[in-house]
Amino acid sequence: MEIIRLNNYSFMYPKATVNAVDSMDLSIQKSQFVLVCGQSGCGKTTLLRNLKKEIAPHGKSSGEIYYNGTLLADLDAKESASKIGFVRQNPDNQIVTDTVWHELAFGLENLGLPTPVIRRRVAETAHFFGINAWFESDVFSLSGGQKQMLNLAAVMAMQPKLIILDEPTAQLDPIAAKEFLTVLRRINQELGTTVILSEHRLEDVLSLSDKVLLMKDGASEFFGSPKQLIENMAEQPNHVFGKALPSASRISLALGEKTSVPVSVREGRAWLKSLANGTNFDEAEQTITSEKKAPVLQTSDVWFRYDESFVLRNFSVVVNSGQMMSIVGGNASGKTTALSVMAGLLEPVRGTVKLNGKRLSKYKKHEIYKNNIAKLEQNPKTMFACDTVLADLVEASDNEDKRREIIAQLGLSGLLEKHPYDISGGEQQKVALGKLLLMEPKILLLDEPTKGIDVYAKDELAEILKHRCTLGDAVVIVTHDVEFAAEHSDECAMIFNGEVMCRDKARDFFAGNMFYTTSANRISRDIIPKAITPKDVIDACKEKQLFLK
Repeated sequence: MEIIRLNNYSFMYPKATVNAVDSMDLSIQKSQFVLVCGQSGCGKTTLLRNLKKEIAPHGKSSGEIYYNGTLLADLDAKESASKIGFVRQNPDNQIVTDTVWHELAFGLENLGLPTPVIRRRVAETAHFFGINAWFESDVFSLSGGQKQMLNLAAVMAMQPKLIILDEPTAQLDPIAAKEFLTVLRRINQELGTTVILSEHRLEDVLSLSDKVLLMKDGASEFFGSPKQLIENMAEQPNHVFGKALPSASRISLALGEKTSVPVSVREGRAWLKSLANGTNFDEAEQTITSEKKAPVLQTSDVWFRYDESFVLRNFSVVVNSGQMMSIVGGNASGKTTALSVMAGLLEPVRGTVKLNGKRLSKYKKHEIYKNNIAKLEQNPKTMFACDTVLADLVEASDNEDKRREIIAQLGLSGLLEKHPYDISGGEQQKVALGKLLLMEPKILLLDEPTKGIDVYAKDELAEILKHRCTLGDAVVIVTHDVEFAAEHSDECAMIFNGEVMCRDKARDFFAGNMFYTTSANRISRDIIPKAITPKDVIDACKEKQLFLK
């Protein structure tokens, strides 16, 4: 029995000339787990918001949306609020109270439920989500993963029949993201709640899904099972979305598998073990000689705190010219604070920050930021000051040739006349990065630059950053995207409890980790030493002539 039906549904934003959602026909059955994916700006968020009438965007629509057989527009307000839940990408954008217990009770109070019912539901929900230990905590003291879990719990306390999630793991570290998805899977399987989830990272989500909706230009390009999606991608080897498939699927498809394509890490490990059949992949240690590069940014024994507790402790790192360094770590480990200290936006309590061998405190502010250091904020909206994307880019640079180059590189031509707040989160990331690049800094400090962007845009970003490194610029990325860091970084460092606990070349870093590593490494670590990307595994197998014909 279907819970959601769209009949030839279209939606267009004010002043737009094309539909953001175009002629969508869709049927979602009760208790299904549906994954919505596609390139940035394809209409995923617009579609999801139109399924929850309280937050539907302003614009012109045609066609019908039905919930449980009732036209969505005619659905009773109380039923819509309680039976259709929504979880946003940014955890901070959904929290409305100051304590965990009150956040859990807030929606129930607004539904007018009796106090005994509220107390019972809050207690039951807290137990299910395992948040007893921080039940009475201030919400602002929580990590990003805890906040997002709280958002999900607060929605589930109202016992919805359908829950919609718009890239809920985009700002979570890899371990917190897996915990969140594990709970989401339990909600779907144990409670029978229908789940509609949009996501760019398919590694951990595709194997959970019953159906996949692949969108392109606001329309449905594909709707079917994960297996059918993979078969579809196998028939289109040059499809731009093929690289978004899980590592297990990409590896097996590249090595000739056509019938039993693995999806999960577990399936991929078993498939690779069968293919290898005891083949020895031991690699001789490689000696890599690299050009000695000069340090351009250096922190030594830096300590920083906002209140009584230190966020950074003995934070020491050296960034060299022409180097791309990634910094990983859990939510609330101090990564964003470290980036702000390195940019001179925060003054350390103790320790030094040096730019080109000179203390940062000795520079005037305009000397730091004029062609020296530029920082991409985690929230790209903080970088917008104008009414159109083009005006924002002009504000960054009056060099028209340079603007044209950046617009072409980042694919921004279709966004120029739009307000920066009216484009998707992934598109906002690209526009903010474009502003930064137009300033031509020698040191780029990027806070979660791949958040909300598709795999194609990630490749474009990587090419731009690598080019900047060849020119001698330095790039420091704070990221939860370990796949991107492994594929493109020269070095990686991990922050734990405000301190750099380890730092190494990217290959050695991820090959040596058990939890903070890539799916390709988890699949191959007992078979192919040092492999950290799908390409590493594929190349090693082809070198040994291990592939299906």
